[in-house]
Amino acid sequence: MQFEWDDAKDATNQRKHGINFDLASLVFFDPLRIERYDGREQYNEDRWINIGLVNPALLYVVYTLRGQDDEIIRLISARKANESETRAYHQANS
Repeated sequence: MQFEWDDAKDATNQRKHGINFDLASLVFFDPLRIERYDGREQYNEDRWINIGLVNPALLYVVYTLRGQDDEIIRLISARKANESETRAYHQANS
């Protein structure tokens, strides 16, 4: 897997949520992660959400796919999963 992100956005995300994108990229290695399309708002790109475990935290990561064959994962934001997202993760994996 290949990851990319905007360094300024990474710094902002660290200040706001306490999660850096290097750590957030580890969500993609959780074999039990939940992946879904982010259809909440209109963007100029398709956005996806992964909820996955990065010990000891459960993270909520928003990203888009780039490259000719969608081989690049561009991280947009990351934060700790909230209560309902945590519940959904555990229900999907029980």
